[in-house]
Amino acid sequence: MHVLEPGKDYRDLCLRSGGDLDPARLQADAVRHYDDCYNDYLFAWSNRDNLALHYGYWDDTSAYKQHQALLNKNQALYDKAGIQPTDHVLDAGCGIGGSSIWMAKHHGNRVTGITISSRQAGHAARHARRHGVAANVDFQVADFCATAFDAASFDVVWALESSCHALNKADFLKEAWRLLRPGGRIVVCDGFLLKREFDDDQWQAVVTCLNGWAVPNLCSRDEFNGLLTQQGFDAIVCHDITAQTWSSVQHMYKVARRLKSVQTISQWLGLRSPAQTANYLVGLAQYRLFTENLTEYCIFTARKSG
Repeated sequence: MHVLEPGKDYRDLCLRSGGDLDPARLQADAVRHYDDCYNDYLFAWSNRDNLALHYGYWDDTSAYKQHQALLNKNQALYDKAGIQPTDHVLDAGCGIGGSSIWMAKHHGNRVTGITISSRQAGHAARHARRHGVAANVDFQVADFCATAFDAASFDVVWALESSCHALNKADFLKEAWRLLRPGGRIVVCDGFLLKREFDDDQWQAVVTCLNGWAVPNLCSRDEFNGLLTQQGFDAIVCHDITAQTWSSVQHMYKVARRLKSVQTISQWLGLRSPAQTANYLVGLAQYRLFTENLTEYCIFTARKSG
């Protein structure tokens, strides 16, 4: 049996940048993943409207419409966190700006987006200008576990499939607490483990996903709830949206199956980087994590009392 413990990096050594683990090297690997896979995401998953690097939220209005489901995810987080148009939002792990731009465009929010990739920050700024919201959004290069922002600078901290990149999730929550004003809210959407012990086949699927998305480890729902409580958050609610995510899981699997020959030939010709190949393999492996009940998908909301 294999055991996945909190606070450790379980990616294959061959896909790291080399040597022993340290936070800087872990960040470098995540930057490489997102920089190398920028065009892959826009080609095979999202588009220039939603700019999404996450699963969708499938409801009655998004049936058979992948790109609408990706936009629906933003509205789901916005509503569950009770965000208001006057709130200043920190998009912690903003990617190429999809959620930040959506909040500014559809609700008029002022949003600060941070990413550890300078290329992502540049892409996000260009997309914001194209969408006509550059005055409302600001993209910066920063580590969401240790920013230079003043304490109590934001009304909302938003983390859509980004907190998973933190080696220690408590470090992210500690910084979020510092950055929130009294009464401010945090919203975190991600995958969470349903078990910590895995057989050999299950372990290979788990590690393939961690490799492909440059994620060191995952929390369970109870563990993350405990970390929020320890940090001092209250009004903690976990919204299980695994059912609304299932169609995205299937869509990703089908896309990966369709692109298998393209991936194989391109890899043989040396046209795919290790990060791109690892990212492709996730499309197949993530399906097992959900079909074998190894993971669930949830939105956490909580408040900084004060």
